Amino acid sequence: MDFTLNEEQQLLKNSVERFVEQDYGFEKRRDIINSPDGFDRGIWTQMADLGWLGLPFSEEDGGFDGTPVETMILMEALGRGLMVEPYLATVVLGGGLIAACGTADQKSAILPNIVAGEMLLAFAYAEPQSRFDPADVITSATKDGSGYLLNGHKAVVFNGGSADKIIISTRTSGDQLDQGGISLFIVDASAAGLKIKSYPTIDGFRAAEIELSDVVANDVLGEIGEAYPAIEAVLDAGIAAIAAEAVGAMQMLHDDTLDYLKTRQQFGQAIGSFQVLQHRMVDIYIELEQARSAAVMATLRLTANDPEARRHALSAAKVQIGQASRFVGQQAVQLHGGIGMTDELRISHYFKRLTMIATQFGSVDYHLDRMANATPQLNQEEKQ
Repeated sequence: MDFTLNEEQQLLKNSVERFVEQDYGFEKRRDIINSPDGFDRGIWTQMADLGWLGLPFSEEDGGFDGTPVETMILMEALGRGLMVEPYLATVVLGGGLIAACGTADQKSAILPNIVAGEMLLAFAYAEPQSRFDPADVITSATKDGSGYLLNGHKAVVFNGGSADKIIISTRTSGDQLDQGGISLFIVDASAAGLKIKSYPTIDGFRAAEIELSDVVANDVLGEIGEAYPAIEAVLDAGIAAIAAEAVGAMQMLHDDTLDYLKTRQQFGQAIGSFQVLQHRMVDIYIELEQARSAAVMATLRLTANDPEARRHALSAAKVQIGQASRFVGQQAVQLHGGIGMTDELRISHYFKRLTMIATQFGSVDYHLDRMANATPQLNQEEKQ
């Protein structure tokens, strides 16, 4: 299989990496994450002008008909720069749901505004008790005249504090853990009864707790009670996206650590000349390349026709990325010595982001269980 980027993809890669290097330095990021929004709206507008916000959407929706490979290229570069702009929340998750489930009117009202950088989205699916399971939904939507009343609590909603519209998963029928009976609603962030508490996360991003008290919702996304397959698919797209982002972050940890070993002097010579440290750098490189392969596999599996095969591959990638993130982050910090833990050095900030990625959309243990539960069905399909 040929993994070589085509000419357009290589141009995109060069463009994004140049932007990250020249226009989004570490010191600028420090100021950005301390701003009220937690990201730079000017940078967001630049991303829109460069066409990045329209990559995954169809031309008829105002986008550029990009494939998951283009998203992978972009996310890897964002990982290299530790960019905190809400591309994942707005484009991959929120925009992905609108593109997959939206009516023509919903798409025309939202997607062109996302592409233009004029609308931000958030996807509220997790709840305090759900522990990575998107089917564990208590938040209710009860019929009220021509609309619905939403009540409940959504947790760790990325970009929830800055979003213009929030897509909320609710239970319209069934029991708490049933995959059936889950519905999606699009709600304005300013809706009455919607209480949003935004906070910074350990990696410099922003999330929010959202409480809903008789929030009136009339804008249903997709079919009532049939939202779970779309939710699972878009979360898998999120896994592929953060896997690529993790590769970008690990690449920077590798490069910074290698540079440090070449310049740090001990006993009259660079510590990189010591064989034991060379072995540890080789181990970092191996984990990085295995993670890169896993990210590519995850990306290519997004378009698989078999949902079970896609689910299995994405969980496998999440496990590999989670394990590699921990190993590379720990090794980079240790090889830098005490300064590896300081706030002034960007090493610690990459490690924090990788730590968050390791649990985002499910921990290693969660995805090992998901693969184990899917294996019998996969084996049965192979026998047939």
